[in-house]
Amino acid sequence: MAQGIVKASDLPQVIPVFPLNGAVLLARGQLPLNIFEPRYLNMIDDAMAGDRMVGMVQTTGGPADHPTLAPVGCVGRITNFAETPDGRYMITLTGICRFRSVEEIPARSPYRQVRADFQPYAADLIPAPSSAEIGRPVLLEALRLFLEHRGLEIDWDTARDAPAEALVNSLCMALPFEVAEKQALVEAADLTARARALTTLLSINAADSGDEDTPPSLQ
Repeated sequence: MAQGIVKASDLPQVIPVFPLNGAVLLARGQLPLNIFEPRYLNMIDDAMAGDRMVGMVQTTGGPADHPTLAPVGCVGRITNFAETPDGRYMITLTGICRFRSVEEIPARSPYRQVRADFQPYAADLIPAPSSAEIGRPVLLEALRLFLEHRGLEIDWDTARDAPAEALVNSLCMALPFEVAEKQALVEAADLTARARALTTLLSINAADSGDEDTPPSLQ
């Protein structure tokens, strides 16, 4: 957790946002980003000069040059920063808390800013216990089928032993789901609901690949 942040009211009311479909952030997750567009270089400069906070948010359509922002995103703090010889920024955002966008703020800056309501997601500030109920055996079986169809592999020992929150959130951030599916995971009420939604998405994607061997029912 960022130093000094213990409750939702400790977070800034207005935050810069980086709209990027397919790239989602969740509490305590780490998201590496390669920043090269001038407006977002400006955003990172301003963030580094202040509280280092940036909100990650997907979009839901609208014009390409000003897409509609998804209603829920997650704010993170820049915890790693490096500049490349060609002027790009390589940063890592560490997730702090989800937010609901109350309104977009007219700004002179080239990047977009929103008034954020963190209160509905204040529980994000408290790490889930490592033993939180996520239905791990069913989740891992669904993950196995999903990865087999894509020729992908993971460290299964790590997956079996990882704390519940770290496992679920890292999978939600890293796996190649559609934008709407990623958004559903971001908006899940809590870790248990997110794990259930993740397991369902893995099962659906495996079934769509034509596998007759489906994971056990969640019921």
